[in-house]
Amino acid sequence: MELNGLSIDQAPPISAPVRFYLTAPLFAILAGFFMFFSDASTLSSRYSLDTIVITHTLTIGFLSFIMLGSLTQMLPVLAGVVIPKVDKVSKIAHILLVAGLISMIYGLHSQNTDANTLAMLLLGVGFSMIISVIVMAVIRVKNFNATVKAMSVSLFFAIFTILMGIFLLYTYIDDDIAQYRYIISNIHSVWGIFGFAGILIIGVTFQVLPMFYVAPKFKQFCKKKVVWLISFGLFLWLFTTIFYEPLSIVAKGWVSLFFWAFATTVWIKLTRRKRPISDVTVWYWRSASVLLTIGSFVWIFDEYFSHEYVVMVSVMFGGFILSIMTGMLYKIVPFLVWFHLNAMGYMTIPTMNEMIDKRLSKIQFFLFMISLVGFVLAFYIPISLQVASLSFIISMMILQYNVIAPMLIYIKIKKTKPDFDMSAFATT
Repeated sequence: MELNGLSIDQAPPISAPVRFYLTAPLFAILAGFFMFFSDASTLSSRYSLDTIVITHTLTIGFLSFIMLGSLTQMLPVLAGVVIPKVDKVSKIAHILLVAGLISMIYGLHSQNTDANTLAMLLLGVGFSMIISVIVMAVIRVKNFNATVKAMSVSLFFAIFTILMGIFLLYTYIDDDIAQYRYIISNIHSVWGIFGFAGILIIGVTFQVLPMFYVAPKFKQFCKKKVVWLISFGLFLWLFTTIFYEPLSIVAKGWVSLFFWAFATTVWIKLTRRKRPISDVTVWYWRSASVLLTIGSFVWIFDEYFSHEYVVMVSVMFGGFILSIMTGMLYKIVPFLVWFHLNAMGYMTIPTMNEMIDKRLSKIQFFLFMISLVGFVLAFYIPISLQVASLSFIISMMILQYNVIAPMLIYIKIKKTKPDFDMSAFATT
């Protein structure tokens, strides 16, 4: 594992990112139950309430939680800056976001305007708190490397994605502005997937692949240009979508081209890594590369086909992002446990590979892949939806256990006496 260039002394308390990591699989499990009790014909429309509830249970509860946890952990370590009151802010924001998402789920399902109003307030304040302190830290960054630049750009898209999301939630409260729902929803989803999640994943990958997999470093063109080229494509898509929609396919092709190039690069880097030992996280990265490639090119032409293709694009991109996030959890959580225990003077610590049951993680991977295939087939074989949902639920339950296991090791070891007294090195 390569740790050069990291400001490990600036790392936040382990509780700051881990509270997000521990909660994320719970919302994925909840989304699985929603899918089980839905039907394929309803989910074939991206604008149905069932689809919206399931999508946001995953995007806010699973994806955003993991991304926010990673931002609070990685930004100080990579850029050497302290996020102001990160533990306290992350705790309050986490509570607000959990409560807000639950209110949103209930409000949309029951069409309860009071619950939707409460959700709009809680989610707005929760996201504003955590994003604001991260932006404050970014402003003070001096070591503006490629990963930090990508994080900064992704935060820009995150802010507008959140603002659009709050507006969309308001359309379910005030019917007078519901006429703008579809165009804003389209921008919200594309900027959320490609701008926030996609660019953040690219930036984190610049650091994670060489660090955890001892893979070759990315070339300077990739580090310096790709994020800006994708951003240009997203603004071009926005302009053409609003003013001349027939040309939006050009912008789609532009964005998809660079995501496909990124997916291909990731595959090549993993093939050329110095220690080519395969594990389930490598499987997730390779699967994500394939899913991103398929999803990118299907997305270009999805408007020319039936609604099933729109849903398949969502599954492909959801599979790409979910795969990356799951693979990262398997690396980051054990690393955090090892790192923080080591910093406190504990030397007799299980290795990162020993903290998670390899057999269970492989089962979890295969169940997850089966669920993705089942979701695609569900629009041709309806019973596949229930089978896929069950597979997804069990997969996420195993993931939840695998995320909790390293934290139980952390708690158990912390109750014992450290091998070395590190108090002399503590900063005041």
